[in-house]
Amino acid sequence: MSEPDLRTRIKEMLVNNLMLQTTADHIGDEMPLFGPGGLGLDSIDALELVVSMEKTFGVGVPNSEVAGKALRNVNTIYDYIVERQNNAPEK
Repeated sequence: MSEPDLRTRIKEMLVNNLMLQTTADHIGDEMPLFGPGGLGLDSIDALELVVSMEKTFGVGVPNSEVAGKALRNVNTIYDYIVERQNNAPEK
């Protein structure tokens, strides 16, 4: 999957699975997902996001430390997914 397509799928996953009151087009790649000045997600949204990533991309987040680094914005989610998929064992 191309880089822009994966970023678009990440944004669509955020909007659809977290029932955000915005569209994927309005989510910037560097927009913070949590806290003020961004989407304003909370800890419940973080859990939903982890489940959504596993269902959508087959990539799990093992703990809160990893989540804190991987779930900052669309770019960090993108990097995390690509890294995990590239390091996945061959089936």
